[in-house]
Amino acid sequence: MPQLKALLENLLRPDVTEVALATGRNPCVKIGGTYEIVDRKILSTDDILGLLTTAGGGRHLENLGPKPVQWGCRVDGIGAVAIAAVRNANAVQARLMRLAQDPRKDASAATAGGAVPPPKPTPRKPAPSAGVTKPGAPPPELMWGDLNEDAPPQAPAPPPQATLPSADKIAVAPGIAASPSFELDLDEHRAPPARKDTPRPRNFSITLDDPADPTLLAAAASAAHFATLALDDVLLRARAEGASDLHLVADRPPLLRVSGKLVPQGPVVEPQALERMLESRIPERLRTQLALDGSCDFALDDPRIGRARVNVTRQRTGLKASFRLVSREIPTLAELGLPDAIALATRHHQGLIVITGPTGHGKTTTLAALVDIINRETSHHVITVEDPIEYVHPRKKAMMSQREVGSHTRTFPSALKASLREDPDVIVVGELRDTETVRMALSASETGHLVLGTMNTPSAAKTIDRLIDLFPPGDQQQVRVTLAGGLRLVVSQRLLPRKDGPGMIAAAEMLPGSVPLWNLIRESKTWQIPSLQQRGKGFGIVRLDDSLAELVRVGKTSLEDALLVAEAPDELEATIAGKRAPALPQAPPGEPPKPAEPEANKGLLGRAGALFGKKGGA
Repeated sequence: MPQLKALLENLLRPDVTEVALATGRNPCVKIGGTYEIVDRKILSTDDILGLLTTAGGGRHLENLGPKPVQWGCRVDGIGAVAIAAVRNANAVQARLMRLAQDPRKDASAATAGGAVPPPKPTPRKPAPSAGVTKPGAPPPELMWGDLNEDAPPQAPAPPPQATLPSADKIAVAPGIAASPSFELDLDEHRAPPARKDTPRPRNFSITLDDPADPTLLAAAASAAHFATLALDDVLLRARAEGASDLHLVADRPPLLRVSGKLVPQGPVVEPQALERMLESRIPERLRTQLALDGSCDFALDDPRIGRARVNVTRQRTGLKASFRLVSREIPTLAELGLPDAIALATRHHQGLIVITGPTGHGKTTTLAALVDIINRETSHHVITVEDPIEYVHPRKKAMMSQREVGSHTRTFPSALKASLREDPDVIVVGELRDTETVRMALSASETGHLVLGTMNTPSAAKTIDRLIDLFPPGDQQQVRVTLAGGLRLVVSQRLLPRKDGPGMIAAAEMLPGSVPLWNLIRESKTWQIPSLQQRGKGFGIVRLDDSLAELVRVGKTSLEDALLVAEAPDELEATIAGKRAPALPQAPPGEPPKPAEPEANKGLLGRAGALFGKKGGA
């Protein structure tokens, strides 16, 4: 096992800024932002605790926890060393950094008439064999003393690089997680305060029987980079790059989804390194599920990195983790580029609102924006059921109750059934994914509640078909009647790369509830909904292709990207070019032509328009 003296000697190298120790990893040094292995011995928790005890941290070890515990010591031939350590579960991490002497101290000594002795030459070791002491070399003396015993541990806040205030006080150097009040007393002429439990200075014989293999060190350098980087640092890097998702896959470099495209960044992540990065983050309750089912879902929440929805699965090369990075603030509809008319649906006191679209196209974000409107403008009781909770809604005007499947409730249906006894005004379902969940949501929308949910469907018309087809044939007519009376709005959206800058822009299809729509649902004529969308602009209906055409016209997205998600690409291209008007949708294959239907629809829309006026809707 590497001895502490040999490890600390690496701090004398001008390119080394710190020594890093972590359970289950090799000892490493940090050089220019990259960690390099200096010994091939994998450290255990007991190994690190023993090294920290030798470094004068015996009295601090019982206080080790998630918050950093800090102390300082002085080493003959090396100088003052600052140490910070944390402990989570059975894993310990420690960082050791050498503190440079303040040059003003030597200047003040020279002014006083004292001769400043020339500095002793410091030994420098070549990079491949750093941390290895040659057999037979005379061991220098190592003196330890706890130099800041009364400083309480505080939350990490790395101080900026700055000139230190006085000759006998030197603040912790950057890279050690410590508060600005953490200082080390480096007075060369004053011995550390004596305490009964302070170990006296002693000599150490430094030997290393198993020197590190330079070839092994070079091969493991890239793996060490991610093995020693905390997962938080990787997530912060993804946020800094503007990524919406981060993928960590064994034997692949980290993949960042930026503007809809996966971009590799950094070296390959070794399977063992990825397991170590994830093992402490997976909740205890889900480890059995990961072992049995091969996957689990949970959320990470950290004040520094914000929230992230996490999926961990096992695949051929090892573990794979997908992180959906949730915005720190809940965006508004205007910030998302969505029409304000969507917010009008939240004024209904009962009914069903469904946000649809493919996976990864911002359904949860739009749903959170609608809930935030209710939270900000009403005094309703809002209950959300999510798996897991993504956006955390702060306390505003409404009363919010957020429940997570697996942590606060067993399943979506059981939570919805219980919510009906909790006097709710609004019920939010994270995903309408199965028959029982949809049944409970429709039942709640019939009994005086406003229900909001999401579905993974490609269009508004197909969303209605999916809601009906989830049920057995004997129940479908009753479902049609329920939808015909309670459907308030269906929004189907797509995210496209912005043409006018970085990021994504949303194109939205809107199908608000209206008498013509309800009649088509009740009479099992949902195949005619596209025709209704062509002629129903007076009811607030917006087609996806119309939304795409508008985004292309104003220069917010490119025509090429719009054509990739358009329902009728040829018609969209012709409409933007101004060559012809969009053609009416044809009847589905297998359906007989109905030439009289457009006139009937026209009369129906005309009668509904006369009844409701230009505002439309119910």
